[in-house]
Amino acid sequence: MISKMGLIASFIVSLLILGGCTSFPLLTTQGEKTPHDYLIGPGDTLNIIVWRNPEISMSVPVRPDGKITTPLVEDLPASGKTSTQLARDIEETLAKYLQQPVVTVVITAFVGPFTEQIRVIGEAAEPQALPYRENMSVMDVMIAVGGLTEFAAGNRARIIRVVDGVQQQYRVRLNDLIRDGDVSANVPMYQGDVLVIPESYF
Repeated sequence: MISKMGLIASFIVSLLILGGCTSFPLLTTQGEKTPHDYLIGPGDTLNIIVWRNPEISMSVPVRPDGKITTPLVEDLPASGKTSTQLARDIEETLAKYLQQPVVTVVITAFVGPFTEQIRVIGEAAEPQALPYRENMSVMDVMIAVGGLTEFAAGNRARIIRVVDGVQQQYRVRLNDLIRDGDVSANVPMYQGDVLVIPESYF
């Protein structure tokens, strides 16, 4: 049975193979982005504070299955929720044991759910998945991954993005941005974007 990661890898390889023979629209300016609350994901660390109950207040990691466990709260789904939503869910569970519990959830280490991350593949110095930050640009992403390799075709890079449920691809000019300092090539990144950096033909 092919694993989920295997399917993703096959998809990415197909995109890289097709990249040389397909042209995509150049990504330049973007419309205004809708406000987006941070969603909790596996690997995040949460500081859970139960007012007037320090004995059940604690810092916990979100497990790989997206759940958390604290005193009196077992296997509660946390992934994909805002900190406020999770706090209300914890309060609902604690209400079985405490009178009118008041809970605050503070996120202290950020990874985010898989669908919210920005992934960089191909000829980056350090290809990786990055947690999305508000107002993140492609320059921020390139700094985080250490720039391009010497074999990168930066101006043939593209962003794969889902827009209204439809996957679209846009060309970006990484060489112009990084090597020539052309700030007009510094486009915004969205949650879930995949930045594909192909290898140069020569």
